[in-house]
Amino acid sequence: MAETHQKSPIDPPERSNPNEQDEDLGCDGDALALPSHIARSGALDRLAETARNYARAAASENTLKAYAKDWAHFARWCRMRGADPLPPSPQLIGLYIADLAAPVGQAPALSVTSIERRLSGLAWKFAQRGQRMDRKDRHIATVLAGIRRKHGRPPRQKEAILSEDLRDMLATLPHDLRGLRDRAILLIGFAGGLRRSEIVSLDHGKDDTPDSCGWVEVLEGGVLITLRGKTGWREVEISRGSADETCPVHALTQWLHYARIDFGPIFVAVSRNGLKATSERLSDKHVARLIKICACEAGLRPDLPEAERLRLFSGHSLRAGLASSAEAEERYVQKQLGHASAEMTRRYQRRRDRFRVNLTKAAGL
Repeated sequence: MAETHQKSPIDPPERSNPNEQDEDLGCDGDALALPSHIARSGALDRLAETARNYARAAASENTLKAYAKDWAHFARWCRMRGADPLPPSPQLIGLYIADLAAPVGQAPALSVTSIERRLSGLAWKFAQRGQRMDRKDRHIATVLAGIRRKHGRPPRQKEAILSEDLRDMLATLPHDLRGLRDRAILLIGFAGGLRRSEIVSLDHGKDDTPDSCGWVEVLEGGVLITLRGKTGWREVEISRGSADETCPVHALTQWLHYARIDFGPIFVAVSRNGLKATSERLSDKHVARLIKICACEAGLRPDLPEAERLRLFSGHSLRAGLASSAEAEERYVQKQLGHASAEMTRRYQRRRDRFRVNLTKAAGL
């Protein structure tokens, strides 16, 4: 798992040109421009630029990238059929999603979830242009309802990484700077029930960098993580473990100490010679690849081929693992995962007793 001069499976990807990204997202000058009847001035131009920056921060970077790809696919689909993607046409969009569900040719059919995500991306793009896509229009709503009815399937859950699995995965990591970093990523992600995007977005302190979504405080009893999520700010408390080898607090402090990180992103890339940490924040894809590779090297699910094992594990495997392994009241697990409902938490619990409450006997049968 060591990083080399060649791009390894868990190296952070190269970042794209931000100017190209903004153009793809539709957050350029045409999207948030001054009204034509108002005389321009330096103050108003600066205020317009501030508004555009806030608009870019309306959704996460990963969401905006996905929306950009959705729009690019739709625009290309329209061009190939001699149609214009603007303004939004419910009839054309209905044909588009029908082609996604039952494509003509060798293109793979998309799942219902992917099609709904495509529609969200198109709605976002149209909204950035000041135009509205009516998802309730019969040409869209009835076609989508038929797709759900005919092709809808229960969601395929990722395999949970249980505490014993995590121990085996930790044993595969080298005892060097990269190993310290990846050990801290796995343990903090598991004990905090964090999403992979939340793990890599952490900073050492509050307001260290503009692209941070939270920061950490190492206290006597553990680590307090403050996170900005979809529903606002929340605090995640990670207590110390029973042994240093599996303690997330110990792993984090060791990484921060030897990597000499006291400002900015916590989880960063390591230099090619492996001797020092850089200032480049890791991508959330690093977490996903790290989990997949460690799970395979630890021999998890040996009954499956390697390709299937790689598909079975992902960043959500850590969250599902905490929910399934923690011997605690459900409300505490729900709070740690940041779920709004207990039902959502139960979806992550792979080992819960589904028939603990017997309503059949309670009803007198």
